Amino acid sequence: MSNPRRIFLSVLCALTLGTALAVAHAADTPETAAQPAAGPKVELKTSMGNIVLELNSEKAPKTVANFLQYVKEGHYKGTVFHRVIDGFMIQGGGMDKQLQERPTHAPIENEAKNGLKNATYTLAMARTGAPHSATAQFFINVNDNEALDYPSRDGWGYCVFGKVISGMEVVDKIKSVKTGDKGMYQNVPLTPIVIESATLVK
Repeated sequence: MSNPRRIFLSVLCALTLGTALAVAHAADTPETAAQPAAGPKVELKTSMGNIVLELNSEKAPKTVANFLQYVKEGHYKGTVFHRVIDGFMIQGGGMDKQLQERPTHAPIENEAKNGLKNATYTLAMARTGAPHSATAQFFINVNDNEALDYPSRDGWGYCVFGKVISGMEVVDKIKSVKTGDKGMYQNVPLTPIVIESATLVK
């Protein structure tokens, strides 16, 4: 006949060992290890409030480097959000209040095949119909724009390289402004929305 005390001690030892192994495993794989490191942050001070962007250097390294180059050079200071479509996106970073385009560096490679989606409050590069034509202009999605995701209709899509982490209410204010036509441009805010500065957040 089995000894009840011996059975109890065996079960207790097994449970204790299992708990110790679980604790050790948890110590080897902390939750923070699964979280990607935070990327560079840029603050846009606009005439309607401030927006803070977090950039994804891991998924879009060339695009982030390009954007930061323009930030460091002061390119965005005095540019406007020149194209605003509620339910779609707000676009800026390339023109002044007179809708004169700023000179830019050479276009960059399209990194849209990075798994990031054009979801609400994400940051993406604007471009022409040519896939690898993005320079300085960017847009913030104000809707989940799946049609812009890789491969989209042209086999490329639009590269997402960051997201808004503060100032969503400012984005919402901008998307709701009244717009009209100005020269060859459509969906132009009637009152200019100026990017007063773009700075790297320490």
